[in-house]
Amino acid sequence: MAVPLLDVLAQNGPLESELQAAFLSVLQSGRYILGPEVQAFEEEMATDCGVPHAIGVSSGTDALLLALMSIGIGPGDEVLCPSFTFFATAGSIARTGATPVFVDSREDTFNIDVADAATKITPRTRAIIPVHLFGGTADMDAVKALANTHSLKVIEDSAQAQGARFQGKPVGSLGDCAAFSFYPTKNLGALGDAGMFVTKHDDLAQRARLLRNHGAKPKYHHEAVGGNFRLDELQAAFLRVKRTQLKGWINRRITNAAQYRKQLENVPGLILPQEAVGHTWNQFTIRLENRERRDALTSRLREADIGHEIYYPEALHVQPCFATHKPAPCPVADQLSGQVLSLPIYPELHPTQIEEVCSQIESFARA
Repeated sequence: MAVPLLDVLAQNGPLESELQAAFLSVLQSGRYILGPEVQAFEEEMATDCGVPHAIGVSSGTDALLLALMSIGIGPGDEVLCPSFTFFATAGSIARTGATPVFVDSREDTFNIDVADAATKITPRTRAIIPVHLFGGTADMDAVKALANTHSLKVIEDSAQAQGARFQGKPVGSLGDCAAFSFYPTKNLGALGDAGMFVTKHDDLAQRARLLRNHGAKPKYHHEAVGGNFRLDELQAAFLRVKRTQLKGWINRRITNAAQYRKQLENVPGLILPQEAVGHTWNQFTIRLENRERRDALTSRLREADIGHEIYYPEALHVQPCFATHKPAPCPVADQLSGQVLSLPIYPELHPTQIEEVCSQIESFARA
């Protein structure tokens, strides 16, 4: 039985008539840039995150870049970020001219190790970016305590964590500002690229709105050098349709994770991801003993036509583009990169498909 890693058609198919209606509504409105759909979606996202400001942007990467620019990060500054995460986190820092300082991760949650972050603070450190990796939240109490001690800004990278909560509070409300991605693989995915910047601070919101549109206010009068970071009106309309289904999709991801845990808990040689209240399971990521075993299992799954992915095969601190940066040892990140393997967990996954995935893994482990 073939099992894809993700099936966007299975998700979008039942919504086809609503998505087509949204398309026609935008088409016939003649409002294609920063129109009423963007404004309405921004208001809905602000409500979801429990903050007064949400600003639609062109991607999750641009949301991170806009957050850094709005805070005023630039050349000479350092920003703490995890090494075990997607490239955009550190890449956005580098694009401002600042230096990403790589922090190790916790083995149990995959998220930033705040104790390691504390050892890497210098007089040039301006901010910290905790990533809520795979849908599980970073330890925001520890992050904020460190930030308060050293007067750092906190930018939540919530790209993979739409709908997640930390101690009952939604991601996006826990730091100074946050970045969301609506890439099609995310829990709330657009039909293309899209993102959102959210904040509780009026001054950051005002700055972000300015920078989103080339720093122009009014039109053709540029107070700052910004960019074209605008959220597309059509993607906002699609996201408004899909947002109504998000709670149900997250609940099904939670159900799928529970089935994986039940069926894999006694399989030798596997380390299962930690359960946590508020986790939204954008990925279900297991670990094997070492790279050789992990790669052998990927070969087995490939032969069985079962989707899988390695997030991430190389930590950021060893990427060639950062080779000139000051060495920042991240041994846990190195270890995780050789162990992790993500399995299908999308909401439309059928229990029999999960059984097939687990059967292949158990057969491999007991061979």
